[in-house]
Amino acid sequence: MNNDPSNTASRQGLLYGLGLGPGDPELMTLKAHRLLQQVEVIAYPSAEGTPSLVRAIAAPYLPKGVIEIDMAMPMVEARFPAQQVYDAAADQISQHLNEGRSVAVLCEGDPLFYGSFMYLYQRLEGQAPVQIVPGVTSLSACAAAAGLPLVARKDILTVLPGPLSDEALTRRLTQGKSLDQSQDQAFAIMKVGRHFARLKALLGRLGLADQAWYIERATTSEQRVERLADVDQANAPYFSMILLHKRGRADAL
Repeated sequence: MNNDPSNTASRQGLLYGLGLGPGDPELMTLKAHRLLQQVEVIAYPSAEGTPSLVRAIAAPYLPKGVIEIDMAMPMVEARFPAQQVYDAAADQISQHLNEGRSVAVLCEGDPLFYGSFMYLYQRLEGQAPVQIVPGVTSLSACAAAAGLPLVARKDILTVLPGPLSDEALTRRLTQGKSLDQSQDQAFAIMKVGRHFARLKALLGRLGLADQAWYIERATTSEQRVERLADVDQANAPYFSMILLHKRGRADAL
């Protein structure tokens, strides 16, 4: 091993955005698994005061001595605190890259599908070579867990974040009626969390609750799949989703 620090600093480290899938470690791609075992530094998001889910996915495969950067996010809706966290993490990652170390940013699901990696990518692109490894998304995982085809033929799939207002969600969920396309629409409502009761009530008022399914913690040992109408609770985990199709099922042609 060459222990000359000047030689280490002379090469530029590589930055990886690794999608590790929705929760089951076996859904990690072979490429992500290989790269995870090769890097010298990992960075990952966590909710402040809570163990990181994505680190737990990676834990069985982490190399000994890997340097860790925990991007602990404050649990508030304001963007400003999160931006500070990303700024600080980008500075740490940049230092490691400049010193020749490879860095993997670990992402639940896919790095570019509601993934926090995009904010680091925005800050670090151009400073070092970047490779993005796609992963199984929560959308795919929830559909598989429920055994629900997402779309068929000319169906339109719309992904909606749960924190949207009732007015914004209603506009999206009722679009297409004037064009006689209502039955060709499918929806995935993500980031359900504390908005669960409101979302269930809204779908009930729109006459869509009977077509909807609720999935939480897909692919993990705590996975739960139920018809939305049968779920009686005020809140849901952050990692939960509601799937619905205007025909009831995409394969009901």
